[in-house]
Amino acid sequence: MLLFLLLPALFAQNAVPQATIREEAGKRVITSNGIANHPTGDFPNANNPNAISPQNYEFRMILTPKVSAKPTPSRRAFFGVAINGVPFEPGTAEFWNRDPRSGWVAEAKSGQINLGLDEHDAHVQPNGAYHYHGLPTGLIRQLGGEEAGKMLLLGWAADGFPIYASLGHSDPKDATSPLVKMRSSYRLKEGNRPGGNRGPGGNYDGYYTEDYEYAAGTGDLDECHGRFGVTPEYPEGIYHYYITDEFPYMARMWKGTPDTSFEKQGGGPPGGGPPRRGRRGGPGFGPPPGMGPPGGPRGGPPPPGF
Repeated sequence: MLLFLLLPALFAQNAVPQATIREEAGKRVITSNGIANHPTGDFPNANNPNAISPQNYEFRMILTPKVSAKPTPSRRAFFGVAINGVPFEPGTAEFWNRDPRSGWVAEAKSGQINLGLDEHDAHVQPNGAYHYHGLPTGLIRQLGGEEAGKMLLLGWAADGFPIYASLGHSDPKDATSPLVKMRSSYRLKEGNRPGGNRGPGGNYDGYYTEDYEYAAGTGDLDECHGRFGVTPEYPEGIYHYYITDEFPYMARMWKGTPDTSFEKQGGGPPGGGPPRRGRRGGPGFGPPPGMGPPGGPRGGPPPPGF
């Protein structure tokens, strides 16, 4: 029995990372087995019972992305994919009262809930899919680290726009301007959440996605956690996303039109899925900040085993 339980973990440890990037028919195509090209944390672990296993990904995104009339919430889909073939996914499946309709979704990086993330802000879904919730530190180190003095292209979003690490030019139109850490334009709401049947009550403290609101002009980035500007790969300028160490960490909405290849194909809901009985979450990805219905309560952290 013990050998049976260890086999998935051993298989993943012995799996060779496979990722290819090509262009065809006006699209960038990334195929991969989802195995990271850097050491990962130990999975399963006390707060994530899932073992890493190879996947069969083929992500497609347009080479000439365009901004849509309004943002599209990412909800039940991978937001994007890293250049090493590992998906980006910011949301969780931890809902207040186990109800995806409540509009209250627990934040994986709130510091108040332990979902078994490793040092790369990543963990594993029930189907074995390893995925990033924040800055992929191992990938960043392989690219020379942010101290290398350049913007680091980490991957692409489902709408085709590029995704960078947290450094960008102080003047988005000037590639010679100093690099600075991009600042989020989201902030905690003031006051208390609705209580009773409408919400968890208590202070807005960052436990839930809905604890935050977008405040235009308070940071460098827009509501999609990106901006227009020059980058090493796009010297003429392009809209691009950032992954930062501030909420929302990575975008929760696409600026353009996402490709359907980023829709989840199985393995449970985003963020890890329900691995065992007793956890608070349910299927689905709740609405992004400011776009979900009001209401929904906090039920405390999930039991060990997620």
